[in-house]
Amino acid sequence: MKQKKVYTRIVFIVFIIIALFQVYPLIYLFDFSLLQNNDFYVSGIFKIPDPPQWINYAKAWITGNVPKFMFNSLVVCVVSIAATLFLVLTMSYIFVKMEWRGRKFFFWMMLLGMMIPPHTTLIANYSLYETMGIRDTYFSMIIPYIAFNVPFGLFLMAGYLKTIPTSMIESAQIDGCGVFKTIFAIIGPLTKPALSSIGITTFINCWNEYVMASTFLSKDTYKTLPLSITKFTSEHGADLAAQFAVMAIVAIPAILIYFLFSEKITEGIMAGAVKG
Repeated sequence: MKQKKVYTRIVFIVFIIIALFQVYPLIYLFDFSLLQNNDFYVSGIFKIPDPPQWINYAKAWITGNVPKFMFNSLVVCVVSIAATLFLVLTMSYIFVKMEWRGRKFFFWMMLLGMMIPPHTTLIANYSLYETMGIRDTYFSMIIPYIAFNVPFGLFLMAGYLKTIPTSMIESAQIDGCGVFKTIFAIIGPLTKPALSSIGITTFINCWNEYVMASTFLSKDTYKTLPLSITKFTSEHGADLAAQFAVMAIVAIPAILIYFLFSEKITEGIMAGAVKG
């Protein structure tokens, strides 16, 4: 028992240290966003704002055109999440609950999408979007976001869907439910934990994405929030404190979503993994 207690304490201490290393960059970010520009030239790793300069956030919000970029990010994220959830729910039903030739082959082909690094498709997608005339539009971001979030969602949802008795679906069909009514009226409510997890992870992936956004978008009309950092830096390079404030504004929504719904993410992933 004593050895077990010692081992538990050691593990606890190790996890605390790891957590501190993970949290420190966020503390560093918010600390520097409240400094005066003169404070950056004073030696020291960690500086205490005296007094906190909340005006940096006002500068970042107004001068950095944050509302416009935030609106673009919301449009892209909402459409991507809605389309991803629709495709994941319908495709998982087709692959798991319907019998047809070649379904296992096509299912595994879909899951291969998890093995493709998203940024390896940048050049091909750029050329394709130029040809189609959709570069510098919302679609140039929504299409790849959906494509790279669907495979993981399909993997998670398929595992969760296998636990739903086929007899329940057959009973619904006997009562006159069509395919879409069965999916959205019966399967949808039963798979809420998995759908919540997929929706939250899709939001975080889309909200924080930078490389594809910087490649496909050159007009401010469609730029998403992460691009406001580079735009603000290029226009106001001397205002270091406000730059940190812009980065904090970009990070806050994803951090809040994760802390508020972290249990939902874990619940959905564990349910899909264990039940699958």
